Amino acid sequence: MKKVYVIGTGDTKERELQYVKSMIEAAGVPAVFVDIGTRGSAKNADVTPAQVAAHHEKGTGAVLDLDDRGAAVGAMSEALCRFLATRDDIGGVIGLGGSGNTGLVTTGMRSLPIGLPKVMVSTIASGNVAPYVGPCDICMMYSVTDVAGINSISRAVLGNAAHAIVGMVERQVPAVASDRQQIGLTMFGVTTTCVDQVRAALEQDYECLVFHATGIGGQSMEKLVDSGFLSGVIDVTTTEVADLLVGGILPCTEDRFGAIARTRVPYVASVGALDMVNFWAKNTVPEAFRNRNLYMHNPQVTLMRTTPDENKRFGEWIAARLNLCGGPVRMLLPEKGVSAIDAEGKPFYDRGADEALFQALEANLQQTSDRKLVRLPHHINDKAFSDALAGAFREIAR
Repeated sequence: MKKVYVIGTGDTKERELQYVKSMIEAAGVPAVFVDIGTRGSAKNADVTPAQVAAHHEKGTGAVLDLDDRGAAVGAMSEALCRFLATRDDIGGVIGLGGSGNTGLVTTGMRSLPIGLPKVMVSTIASGNVAPYVGPCDICMMYSVTDVAGINSISRAVLGNAAHAIVGMVERQVPAVASDRQQIGLTMFGVTTTCVDQVRAALEQDYECLVFHATGIGGQSMEKLVDSGFLSGVIDVTTTEVADLLVGGILPCTEDRFGAIARTRVPYVASVGALDMVNFWAKNTVPEAFRNRNLYMHNPQVTLMRTTPDENKRFGEWIAARLNLCGGPVRMLLPEKGVSAIDAEGKPFYDRGADEALFQALEANLQQTSDRKLVRLPHHINDKAFSDALAGAFREIAR
C-alpha cells in the first residue's frame, strides 16, 4: 500500500502532525511525517527540513540559511514541489496549520496530479480559499480552533481529517478503460445550449470534459492541457478575458491560452459570453459602472454589458495570445449573438459591440494555414453553429 504523507512545519506543529500520523497508522495505513519547518526541525520527523530543502535548485542553503522568513517559506515551497516529484510511494497528502502552513503545503499539493487525495486542515478554510486550492482538487477542512495543541475540539477535527484521507487512500476510485481521447470544453449558463449540442455531436468519439468558465474553470482546463490529460480543446466560452480586462469577479490569468501555445493541441475557440462582465449582488457593482446596462442573473450575480471599446480590447488581447499558438487553431464567430441574452429582443443585444469584437479579432489574428478565423451567420446557441464547432474540431484533430 502507498503511504500518506503528513506535511507541516515540525518546529511549531510537531505534536499535531504526529497525532494525525498516529491516527492514520492506527487505521492500518502507513504514513510519513515530512517536516518543512524553516526555523528548526522536529525531533522525530521521517523526512527532515534539510532533506526537503536539498531539492531546491540552489541547494539547502537557499532555503534554510535565509534571514527573511517570507523568502525562506517561498523557497521551501519550491523545494517541496521538487521533493514530491521524486516520490513514487505517495498515496495521499494531508497538511495542517495556519495561513503560512496552508500556503506552503498547498503549493506542494497543487504540483501533484488531479485525483491523488489531498486534505488540508486550515484555520482559514472558512474564508476565500481560491488562492490555496487553485485549479486543483484540494479538500479544505476548517480547523475551528487554531492548530495549537491537542484539545477536545482539535482532537476531533484532526482525527476526522486523518480518517478522511485514510478512506480516500484505501477506497480508490476504480479506473474505467476507454479508448476515447479526452477533450475540454468551456461553458457558462448563457452558452449551455451550444456546449450541450457540441458534446452530443462528439461524445461518441471523445470523452468531453466541460469546465465552468469562472476564472478558475479555465485554469483547471489549461492545467489538464499542460499535464497531457486533454488532447484538444473547444473553448466556446472565453468570457473570463472580459473579467480580467475590465475588473470583474471571475477573471482568467494573464496566462490564458498559454497551455494551448505550449502544447500545440488542436484548438477551436469562440467568443461565448464576451458580452458580459460578472459582479456579485447589484449593490457590489463598482460606482463607475452603476449607470451601465446591468442584468441580474440571480440575486447573487449581476452581469454588465460590455461596450464596443471594451470588446475591441478583448479581441486584440485574445488575438495576441492566439498568435503565439503554433498548433492548429480555429476561431469561429457567431454573427447573431455571443450569449443567450445577446440576441434580438434580449437585454444585451448590441450588434455594434459584437462587431467591434469581431473586427478586432479579424484585424489582429495572424491567419495562416493552421490558424484561421471564420464568421458564421448564426447565434452561438444555434445548432448550426454548434455543428460548425464540432466539424472544425474533427477537421483539425485528424
